[in-house]
Amino acid sequence: MSLQTPLGRVRGLGSAHSGTHHWWLQRLTAVALVPLTVYFLWLLLVLVGADQDQAREMLAKPRNAILLAAFVIALFWHAQLGLQVVIEDYIHVRWQELSLQIFVRFATLLAALIALMAIGRIAFTG
Repeated sequence: MSLQTPLGRVRGLGSAHSGTHHWWLQRLTAVALVPLTVYFLWLLLVLVGADQDQAREMLAKPRNAILLAAFVIALFWHAQLGLQVVIEDYIHVRWQELSLQIFVRFATLLAALIALMAIGRIAFTG
């Protein structure tokens, strides 16, 4: 029989607030994606039927380039956070989990950098 309180027994099992930061980031990116997705869909509808020069001119405007870059950052960050949770929940072999986490981080980072580079190239060479 232990004289420890239930709280005392739990305290030694690790940090109970370690997932809060991750949870908040997921919610923050999700909330940011709502208006950014609406903007992105609007932009796609505006560009329907446009030729390459018209699309380039539209995307080269600073407002559109900034909002598109924000959309890309939020999208890939949110994807990385979501995939991290899926991997943590469903992959139970430690080396596989770690390998997949590293792969997902690098893949989302690489994809975001490629997209941002494309946006920058369009925006700065207009």
